[in-house]
Amino acid sequence: MKITWIAYAAAIALFWPCATPAQSASSTARTRTTSAALNSAALESVDRWKTAVIAGDQSALAALYTTNPPSQTQLDHGTTQDPREEPRFWSSLAPNGLRDFQAKVLAIEPRPQGAVEVVLRVLGKVRTTAGEQGFLVEVHQLWAQDGSDWRIFATRRSDLAASPVMRLPEPAKPNTSLYPPPSDAKAEIRTALASAARDHKRVILVFGANWCYDCHVLDATFRSKDIAPMVNASYHVVHISVGADGNQNLDLAEQYGVPLKEAVRLPSLAVLDPDGKVVYSQKSGQFDDTTKLGPTDIVGFLKKWAPRG
Repeated sequence: MKITWIAYAAAIALFWPCATPAQSASSTARTRTTSAALNSAALESVDRWKTAVIAGDQSALAALYTTNPPSQTQLDHGTTQDPREEPRFWSSLAPNGLRDFQAKVLAIEPRPQGAVEVVLRVLGKVRTTAGEQGFLVEVHQLWAQDGSDWRIFATRRSDLAASPVMRLPEPAKPNTSLYPPPSDAKAEIRTALASAARDHKRVILVFGANWCYDCHVLDATFRSKDIAPMVNASYHVVHISVGADGNQNLDLAEQYGVPLKEAVRLPSLAVLDPDGKVVYSQKSGQFDDTTKLGPTDIVGFLKKWAPRG
C-alpha cells in the first residue's frame, strides 16, 4: 500500500483546523475516558453506522454526523462541508442491491481533544448495468463525543472502486494491535536478533502500520496453514510501525536499506542475519500491493532468503 489518498499527515492537517464537537458548548463537560473505553465507544458507534448502511437508512446515518459544526468530507476529487454527503453516499448502496457488506476495522487511534480515528476497509456487492459487482472503499472516520452521543465530524473516503481479486488469504478480523507502538521497534529488533542467534534463524523486519490493509494480508499469509511452517522454521518476524501519520521509524528503515523516506510503501521488508547484517532490503514496493501477489511469490521469497546450512 503506497500512501496516496491515505496520506495521514495531510488528512490530520485537513481535519484539525475545522471546528470539532470538542469545541462546542455541549461537550465542555466531557469527562476523561480510558483508551479502552474510547475504543469500545468507537466500535459501538461504528456498529450503529454499519447497521444504518446495510438498511439504507439515510436518516439514521445523518444522525451519526455532526451538523454544528457541519461534518467535513475529504474525497479523492476534493473537499465538502455538506453534512449530507456521507449519509447520501452510504444510503444509496442498499437500493442497488447491497449484499455481502463488510466494514473491516484496521485501526483505532486516539486523537486530540478526546476524538478517535477509525480506519475502515469497506467491501460489498451492488447491482450495476454490467451486473452484480464487488466494490471497495477505504475510509477514515474521526469520531468525537457530542453531548451524550458519538458522532463523525470528519471523513476521508476513497471513491467507489472495483474490489480486487485476492490470491493471498485475508484476515477474517484484522488485528488492530498487530503493530506495536513505534517506540518499541529497536527493542523488538534486539530481542529478535538475540533469538535468531540462538536458533540460527534470520529476522524479517516488516515496516507497516495497523491502518495498512496489505500489512494485515501479509501477516495472515505468514500465519496461514501452508506458509506458517516455513516462516516458523527459518525466521523471526518483527512488525515495525511507521505510526499513524506514516512518518515514524523512517530513519530505522533507511538504516536497513528500505527507502521509505522517498515513498512510504507498506508493507516493506528487510531480512537480517543474527548479527544484524542486511541480506535483503525491499527497494521498490515488491510487497505493497498484495493483490499482485500469490502464494508462490511468498513461498519463493521465504525459500530464497532462508538461512543456509
